[in-house]
Amino acid sequence: MVTLRDVAAAAGVSISTASRVLDERLPPSRTAAADRVRRAAAELGYVRDPLAAGLRRTGTSTIGVVVPRLTDTVMAMLYEEIAAAATARGLFAVVATTQDRPETERLAVQSLLHRRVDGIIRTTARTGSPLRLDSRSEARQVLALRTDDIHPASIGDDRLGGYLATRNLIDHGHTRIGLVMGPEYATTAVHRRDGYRDALVEAGLGVDPTLMAGDAFSMEAGEAAGRELLDRAEPPTAIFAVNDNNAIGVLAVAAARGLRVPDDLSVIGYNDIPVVSKLPVPLTTVREPFNLIARGAIDLLLDPDPGGADGPRILVATPTLIPRRSTAAPRRT
Repeated sequence: MVTLRDVAAAAGVSISTASRVLDERLPPSRTAAADRVRRAAAELGYVRDPLAAGLRRTGTSTIGVVVPRLTDTVMAMLYEEIAAAATARGLFAVVATTQDRPETERLAVQSLLHRRVDGIIRTTARTGSPLRLDSRSEARQVLALRTDDIHPASIGDDRLGGYLATRNLIDHGHTRIGLVMGPEYATTAVHRRDGYRDALVEAGLGVDPTLMAGDAFSMEAGEAAGRELLDRAEPPTAIFAVNDNNAIGVLAVAAARGLRVPDDLSVIGYNDIPVVSKLPVPLTTVREPFNLIARGAIDLLLDPDPGGADGPRILVATPTLIPRRSTAAPRRT
């Protein structure tokens, strides 16, 4: 790939001079140096990236990626996709973890800014408590996976994904469908819950609050919610967990109680982390398009104008239902 540095070297000028000469938004220069730059660009086959021009460079060509934790397979998968997408655009990605704590997140962002990153991608957005960058900073901030209604974001269509998961269980014949929820501050969890409700209402089943439990993304939270749901006087015959780790927790509870999946209980998760296809009963799940979300986040970071007349620009990628053996028709008694 021919870079701006190559063109500048061939023309005998600085990179900043070559950039100004090749920037179509500026009046064309008629100097001898400008002629050399244009000639070198043509001979080398240089093609200017209009998106990259939108990122205010500090000279590091580095972006910071903020995630709750890398022990979370979902976040590790997304970070790898972001790093690959950044490399394809001539950028280098570094990661900072926050344990999903707002104050730790603030310190992580400040640390990245002190290291002069050119932009920041956060996967840690919380509704009700958006984190804003210092107004003196030239680094741009975009979100991935979650939104906060303030910053540009690249996300999956979580409401559609929640609908597809629940619709799958309805189509199998289930009418008592439990939901293992995630934290209220995460739009991923809230939108997947909304999709669950959409599918139930559409099918005329109604929404039963006693069939919903849980408040975190983890196996432990899935176990606690699974026990709560299965302890009901009329337990669900199927459970949709808004995260694969939650679903694994539900499977652990089912196994401890001697329930067979899917004969006694159908279970469906969300994200399609690699382990779920290798479980003794492979998990039906909704695949989040991490590669598209990552590319979208990089595009937003490089977009000269990521805003919009109606608010921040939001890129939405479509999830896919992955049917496996953990879902089936309810057993008739």
